[in-house]
Parts: sequence; C-alpha cells; structure tokens
Amino acid sequence: MNDMSDTDKIHRILCVVGARPNFMKMAPIMAAFDALPGIEAKLVHTGQHYDVAMNHQYFQALGIPDPDINLEVGSGSHAQQTAEVMRRFEPALDDVAPSAVLVVGDVNSTIACALVAAKKGVPVIHVEAGLRSFDRAMPEEINRVLTDQLSDLLFTTEESGRANLLNEGIADGRIHFVGNVMIDTLRLNLPRAVPAAQIAADAGRPGFADKGFAVLTLHRPSNVDDAAILKRLLETAGKISERMPVIFPVHPRTRATIERFGLSHLLDRASILLLPPMGYLEMLGLMKDATVVLTDSGGIQEETTALGTPCITLRHNTERPITVDEGTNTIAGNDPAAILAAFEGVSGGGGKAGRVPHFWDGRAAERIAAIVAAWLQNR
Repeated sequence: MNDMSDTDKIHRILCVVGARPNFMKMAPIMAAFDALPGIEAKLVHTGQHYDVAMNHQYFQALGIPDPDINLEVGSGSHAQQTAEVMRRFEPALDDVAPSAVLVVGDVNSTIACALVAAKKGVPVIHVEAGLRSFDRAMPEEINRVLTDQLSDLLFTTEESGRANLLNEGIADGRIHFVGNVMIDTLRLNLPRAVPAAQIAADAGRPGFADKGFAVLTLHRPSNVDDAAILKRLLETAGKISERMPVIFPVHPRTRATIERFGLSHLLDRASILLLPPMGYLEMLGLMKDATVVLTDSGGIQEETTALGTPCITLRHNTERPITVDEGTNTIAGNDPAAILAAFEGVSGGGGKAGRVPHFWDGRAAERIAAIVAAWLQNR
C-alpha cells in the first residue's frame, strides 16, 4: 500500500530541449525545479542541434545536467525533423509517464513534443508563449502559434504576449506573465563572460576589439538562402567595417551558403574578423563589449536589450516588440540604406539607450517553478 498523500506526491516534469537557444532558457528552469520539493524534472534532449562538442560546451558552461534521455534526431527538413522527434519522443513519454511536459521557445522540437503530449492527454507547459512576428513565412511562427494552442499553462516574457494569446482564444487563467528566463541565465553568467579582447587575441588578432567594434550574426533562411539578399548584407557589413571593426561568428549553415554563392571575397578584409560559432560565455562577452550588434536572431535582440547594447535587427519584423518599444533594438530589415542609417545613429549618437523591461530581473524561473508547483498540486 502507498501511504503517500496527494500533497506528498512527486510530480515528474519532462523538460524538452532541442536546439542551443533552448539551453539558455532551460538552465534556470531546471535549477528552480531542483530547489522545490515534490517536483522531479527530467531532461530530454531531442538532438535537433546535434554538434556533440558544441552541445557539451553549452551544457557545461550553463551548469545544465546531462540529459536523462537523448533522442539523437539530427538534421532534416522541417517535416522530417518534426516527424522524427514525434516518433522518438512518444516511447520516452510513455516510459516516464510525467505529470506534465514543459517545452520552451519555438523550434521544431517544441511543437513536436507538445503535439505528442497533447494527443496522449499529458498537460503541456509552454515557456516563452505568446510571441508573434505575424509572419507565417517564418517556420518558427507556425511552431509558436500551434504550441500555444496545445498548451495548458502558458508563460509570457512580455505583456504583449498576453494580448496575442487572448486574441487567439486562449483562456486568461492559463496565461502567466513571469519575465524572461534567458535573462535569468544572462544575469547569472555575466561575471564569467569572456572579454572580447581575449577572444580577438585568441583568434590571432590582438587589439582588434580595443577601440569599439560591431558584432554580426546571420542564420535565418530568409537572409542566408537567397544569394542576392546575402550579397547585399555582406556588402553592407563591409561598408560598416570601413568605419568600425566587425566581428562575425559564422553559423555553419551561413558559411556553407557564402561559399556556395561565391561570396567569400566580400569578407576578405582586415577589418572583419571571422570566427567559428561561439560558446555561450564567449558570445555573451562579445555582446557585452560591443558598440553595436547586427543580427537576425530573436534571442540576441533580448540579450542586447538586457545588456544595454544597441541592436540593429536585420529582419522586417520581430516577435519581441518590447526590445523595440522599451529596449535598444532597431528594426532595419535587409535594405542596405536602412541598415547604414541605423548604424549611423549608433556611431554618431550612441544608439537607443532603452531600459530593461519589467520582470527581466533574473527571477523568471523561480516564478515559473512556483506557479507550476501550485498548479500541479491543485490538479
């Protein structure tokens, strides 16, 4: 006979990560669950990002425990990858029999695991819910909308998320504004960020980052899969480098398209420092020390706002409007004139000062864990 009362029950939560942006979001959540009695968090890594060395580097840097389950899905088209995650996740879900499945962000693993859980009657918790670019051409937008529709408990990073969810028919009682777990990770690790000067020196370019520099990141298909757009962006980066050194950690997919389109010569400048993909602490140091960051990454828009570093977003929209309304972010799209005008605003006037948004205080994961614990007990 089991004498354990309902209040003493151990609730297992299956926490899913698939791609590196998920790691920064999950690290503080796992730590917050670990600090609470009555909750046992188990980590599933789908293997959507499958670079073993890079994954290990992130897990080690962020203090994430080794995954309890690794599905080792690997690459593929959106349909192939989503289907394979679903196929491999279902037996793991059956084996653990969790009280809930927690997913973060908007990658293929997010929607795949949420869909499996919902179909099997397991409650879904979505962290970073309600973000919308209103651009259905973005695969991530499809993932965001559908995951929110499947979720029982939805945690938002900014107040616009609640309005978006209410407009889509989500019940208000399921929505909780808790802040941004990525900023939890940033604040915790900021003292350990690797200085840009050290990164440049280690790359054989001592002094490169000593008098101000720009950071460039590019990875979205809309920017890197179209030869004409990619050429325009690289030419613009070259013009910026005539005014300010540019550090460009090159995503493997971006590097492959640059080479395939024959555009490598556009980056063959002493004023552009090409680097391999950076670990979390290295990238944090680059963003912290940069004069300006040019990016098409959603997460970097948030991180630069938290750091007070001017950001120029190389997209025509953002699902993180608070970084524009309150933060340091300017939307420039992929038009060279708009990008250069935004850069002039930074180099000439320092860029947008911005402010750190409400609840981006390093305690979002604690709020999530407390709400989840109470919700599970009441169920």
